[in-house]
Amino acid sequence: MKADTKEIATVEQLEKELKRVRHTKEYGRTLRGTIYILLVVAAVAFLIATLFLPVLRVYGTSMEPTLKNKEIVVALKGSEFKRGDIVAFYYNNKILLKRVIGVAGDQIVIEKDGTVFVNGEKLEEPYISGKSLGECDLSFPYQVPDNRIFVMGDHRDVSIDSRSSTIGCIADESIVGKVAIRVWPLNEIGLIN
Repeated sequence: MKADTKEIATVEQLEKELKRVRHTKEYGRTLRGTIYILLVVAAVAFLIATLFLPVLRVYGTSMEPTLKNKEIVVALKGSEFKRGDIVAFYYNNKILLKRVIGVAGDQIVIEKDGTVFVNGEKLEEPYISGKSLGECDLSFPYQVPDNRIFVMGDHRDVSIDSRSSTIGCIADESIVGKVAIRVWPLNEIGLIN
């Protein structure tokens, strides 16, 4: 009778050990599958963010009051640009954000008080906090060259933009995309005008 008890204990121990080994293998398979799925999701998210929806952080005050320092925005690649849009573009290995004032062929005039005229019509700019000629070394009237856009920051006193020959008009190939959505801070998530 004692031998039967040892056999039963051994069988129970073997079954317990087999169950533990199966559980360990299943856990390992599940863990590898989860890691694989997370890597695929991260790669897809990275590709989408890089190719179609770049996520950008605002640095500086040149776009205040519309965009404030340290806000996070999303740009749409391949968009058509029109006056009033905010675009992101490459300049000296940085990405700058400015507002489109004129497109190819437009004639720009900026008066000493900062009033902007495009093709002879005064530009209505409810998005700026104050008018200013700012840093400007252009002679007016100025015609926007082909395949370029004329941009200005909303905070005209501090913005260095197309009014300065340092930056000038922005070539189409330098444009990252149209800034469309604010995603940070959370209480201000939404479309950008």
